[in-house]
Amino acid sequence: MANRRQFLQTLPAAGATLATAGQLASAEAAAPTAAPASAKELARTAFERRAIEAMVWGMPAVNLDLMYQAMLRETKARANQMLYWSALLDWKNQTLTPNTDVVYLTPYYDTKDGPVVLEIPPADDGIINGTLMDAWQMPLEDVGPAGVDRGRGGKYLILPPGHKEPVPLGFIPLQSLTYKGYALLRSILRSGSPTDLAKAVEYGKRIKIYALSQAASPPPTVFVDAAGVFYDATIPYDNRFYDSLDRVVQIEPWLQRDRAMIDKLKTLGIEKGKRFAPDAATRQALDAAAAQAHALLDYRFVELFKTYFAPGSRWAFPASPEFAEAAQSGYADPDVYPIDDRGLLFTYIFFTPKRLGEGQFYLMVIDDKAGAVLDGSRNYRLNVPADAPVRQYWSATVYDRATHALIRKMSHAGRSSQSPGLQKNADGSVDLYFGPKAPAGKEANWVATDAAGKFEVLFRFYGPTKALFDKTWVLPDIVEVK
Repeated sequence: MANRRQFLQTLPAAGATLATAGQLASAEAAAPTAAPASAKELARTAFERRAIEAMVWGMPAVNLDLMYQAMLRETKARANQMLYWSALLDWKNQTLTPNTDVVYLTPYYDTKDGPVVLEIPPADDGIINGTLMDAWQMPLEDVGPAGVDRGRGGKYLILPPGHKEPVPLGFIPLQSLTYKGYALLRSILRSGSPTDLAKAVEYGKRIKIYALSQAASPPPTVFVDAAGVFYDATIPYDNRFYDSLDRVVQIEPWLQRDRAMIDKLKTLGIEKGKRFAPDAATRQALDAAAAQAHALLDYRFVELFKTYFAPGSRWAFPASPEFAEAAQSGYADPDVYPIDDRGLLFTYIFFTPKRLGEGQFYLMVIDDKAGAVLDGSRNYRLNVPADAPVRQYWSATVYDRATHALIRKMSHAGRSSQSPGLQKNADGSVDLYFGPKAPAGKEANWVATDAAGKFEVLFRFYGPTKALFDKTWVLPDIVEVK
């Protein structure tokens, strides 16, 4: 914990993203006195505010549920099987800011019938980088070289809520507060070649998932390939969000830290053990509240990028340090529960690592060096300096600013230090280009954008090293190229 806190202290403190109570009070005092609202108006306002609060609070669980529902709807995979992509992701994977330079494996577990084992192979012919999370995407444990097994491999045993039986020897027990959850696993490529892609896929298929009751003789893990499947898990900012939230409430136990939400959700018609069946007028009201919540979250998203990771650079760490520490500790501090920061994060990302900064690190940007929003109709350059602080590789991926997913219909979404044919400058640096058309002779270093929309860039450091955190290596701003 001490090391993790030292790391988190290297992050800049997040600036205020919402008006303080004092500022609001001053504004209200200066405003003309309004006529008292009617009881009906008050009830409508209370409903909208609770629906907004429910969206922010429920975002991480709905985010996961949407991915799970996409799996059920679009593939033949089910819980306790292995959903994976045999190819690098393309735009048909419409999850939030995914990595297009790794092989993804995402087993969704269900412990309703008893503990489940996730078996990670040793890091011999490959590397698995990932995290096991509960239904709220709270990290239970990291796996692989940056995880608790430290690359030796291990049998992670996910225990259901209230499990009391002794844990057999030879397993790494993880007590979950929810029945369902998932693991975000990445099989890391040694290079961008087709041969190394195939090797990463085969190595990933050494992972196993099975019930503890079958541990004496585990059945073969069922692998379901989602490559090429349209897989839409983007957030619906309308009444459909609450259908998803209701599914979570019906399946999972109420956690002690969330009991204050029980009556608030009843106001919306979401109650454990009862069917959620809003009429047309209620769905219309939920649509209106969801739109307001979306506007609030988008405002806070923009504010996040006013706190820079390093002086002289617009790149920001895309989460609040307070949330990162709270989630990694399992919300152990009874005086800290950053729901607003958590809700914001899961509007544009999925997954929370247990040990941030060991296996991977992220920087994100939405503006160019001049402070203008990144515009898909314009052309830009990013110079990645030589000697990037990574043990594995770096990558830069472009996403649709409106959805935080891969831009639809584009041939590729990013470039990395492993991209075949990537051109380097004489000093070892790399120039990447973003825009609707590739500069002449720079196709291998270019990422296409949608001329009709805005975009954002996420820069990943896999196996980050000290120079990133002590800021002796700084990622420059993206500059517009006329």
